Order: sequence, then structure tokens, then C-alpha cells
Amino acid sequence: MTKPTHTHRAQGGRFEQVDEQMGGGVLEGQLLVIYRDIDKDVTSATTEGDWRQHWRPIAKDDCPVCLGAGHDQIKKAKHQPCGGCFGLGKVKADGEKPADLWQLADVALGIIKRQQHELEQRRQAMALPEVAAALQAEKEARITDSVAHQEQQWRDGKGHGPGGRRYVGD
Repeated sequence: MTKPTHTHRAQGGRFEQVDEQMGGGVLEGQLLVIYRDIDKDVTSATTEGDWRQHWRPIAKDDCPVCLGAGHDQIKKAKHQPCGGCFGLGKVKADGEKPADLWQLADVALGIIKRQQHELEQRRQAMALPEVAAALQAEKEARITDSVAHQEQQWRDGKGHGPGGRRYVGD
């Protein structure tokens, strides 16, 4: 049986990346990713951008049953947690599912540590003056766009002028 290498971000499923080739004809100059849907036994191709956006690689510690989703992908029961990882989406570092509550707690602790590390990296990035300046500029642009949009709605709204428009003086 073929081992899946990727899963769809929104719909789940088991996919194997088979090959990458340069496109021809209409897709000239684009890199195409050839993949196989393991469940349906169908081989397809998509552009590299679409592949990176909609599929994600399966990590070594992703649950082999749910492929990291937290619910069983085979039974499509999204309202119930996966039995292989107890809804965490991750298993032990060696790929085996936790045998008892202590091993499950170790898996959960690993998830928490990874999230804390990622959060700390984001905080450090947000502390950079360039990032703060870019965020402030984007916020000011958003406010300006919002005011301009409200002004245009007011101008286009019902008034007492000719044709029901407002007298705006310009």
C-alpha cells in the first residue's frame, strides 16, 4: 500500500505526490505537480501554486488515521475525535499512537511547546520597528479607505437635489 505524502487542507484525503513537470501549451512555463488520490486511485495534475495553497505535507508525527485533522478522515465523522490520536491530530515522535494517558499528555505537551515557540517568534517579529511601522501605515490606509467609502455612500444616498441626489457643492 502506498503511503500518503500530502493531505488537502480543507477536504482531507490521502494523496501522494508523484512527480513535477514543466507544463506545455497553455500552461507553458508553469511547474505542474502530478499527484495520486490514494482513496480513489486517480492520478491528476495541478499547478505548483495551487498545490502549495491547497495541500499540505503530512508531518512525521501526524496521526496516521486522521492525517493531522483530529477527526477520522476515513469515516468522515467530523463531530467525533479520531481514535488514533484522541482528537489531537498528532501522535508520538516515532509515529506510534499513544498507549496510555501519560503518553497522550506528552504528545499534548509537545503541541503546546511548538505553539509557544511559534508565538514567541511572532512576538519577536512584531517587536521590530519596521513591522510596527508597516502595520501602522496599513491601519491608516484602511481608515482612509473606510472614510472615503462612507463619504461616497453619503454622496450617492438619497437627498433633496436633482434626481434625488444630494447637493454636495462640487
